[in-house]
Amino acid sequence: MKIAHEAPLSIFDRVQEITDYDYALVHLFEENEEYYNKFVEARDKGREIILDNSIFELGTAWDSDRFAYWVEKLKPTWYIVPDVLDNKNATLNSFNNFVQKYPDLPGKRIAVAQGSTYEELVECYVILANNDKVDKVAMSFNHPFFQDMGLENKYFNMMAGRQHTIARMIEENVINKNKPHHLLGCGLPQEFEQYVGYDWIDSLDTSNPVMHGIKGIRYFDGGLNNKESLKMFTIMEEDVLASWDDIVYNIDRFREYCRA
Repeated sequence: MKIAHEAPLSIFDRVQEITDYDYALVHLFEENEEYYNKFVEARDKGREIILDNSIFELGTAWDSDRFAYWVEKLKPTWYIVPDVLDNKNATLNSFNNFVQKYPDLPGKRIAVAQGSTYEELVECYVILANNDKVDKVAMSFNHPFFQDMGLENKYFNMMAGRQHTIARMIEENVINKNKPHHLLGCGLPQEFEQYVGYDWIDSLDTSNPVMHGIKGIRYFDGGLNNKESLKMFTIMEEDVLASWDDIVYNIDRFREYCRA
């Protein structure tokens, strides 16, 4: 699994040196020229880039026309087509409308499977994973039905919910292993130990090790029992270099979970 960690600008270059590719939040391009230029530099160095539509940060995907503008301008390796959180039909409509309106954008398309229940998620996934206009399929770390796991807190439910969902989809022969997959974010970092050897999972992104390092929280042997809820984009311009030792410790441990 190729790993990317979102990070504040003060440590962007350092984090880039120890990760596999770069993950960009489109809404920050219009707010922060320095942030955008970091990805121009990454592209020019030949780094792989995924451009996200910022739905997790904003609650709704960035305006589709502006998103297409930034895809055209940056020319990332991949871009995540605007989706709708936990809504199968709206996500499928959004994907179809976007691809019809912008059929020739540079880069490869990532489509996110969405649904409020396991059944809806699978229905959405099957349509997208078998669509020749989809180059990679993404799966979220948080759907409402994950909370039905009934574990000790919502982050354990997020972790176990995606683990259980992927395992069930494999058992039911739903997963299209001929198409690469991306895992969006995480509840708890130890989740990824379950996916070692799943070569169809091509990439993942999460700010988890960086965020907890900034807070002075180091992963213990088993990972974490809880999660800081602060979103990375809100501290993008803060100087966090003083926390580098804790950050790099967590990044190294995170990679161990993914390689165990």
